[in-house]
Amino acid sequence: MGNTLKKLGEAELEIMQVIWDSDSPVTSNYILKELQGRRKWQLSTLMTSLKRLGDKGFIQCDRSTGNNLYTSIIPESEYKAGASKHFLEKLYNNSIRNMIATLYSNREIQNSDIEELRNFLDELEEE
Repeated sequence: MGNTLKKLGEAELEIMQVIWDSDSPVTSNYILKELQGRRKWQLSTLMTSLKRLGDKGFIQCDRSTGNNLYTSIIPESEYKAGASKHFLEKLYNNSIRNMIATLYSNREIQNSDIEELRNFLDELEEE
């Protein structure tokens, strides 16, 4: 990831997933409800995380309606591309081949996964 895009912690990523999955701005209560079952949070804990996400430049809060409405500033695809690049650089010396080889040799991916990947790459080449 470049210097401009900061990393998300696991809980922050779960919050961002809720925001990214929504078609419109969301309230803190909506986020809390969506995280139910995954996180046993009080509203105050969520608010602290939302403030941190705002400070990191991931979300913005619209207070003009009387409700705090949260929207993402960083698109999901942009974050995932940067995080994936960082992950490859750090763990696999920037080599997708090394990553696939490690996963395959440790039986984390199956022949069916390889076939799916092969078909996907064929489709990309046809475009």
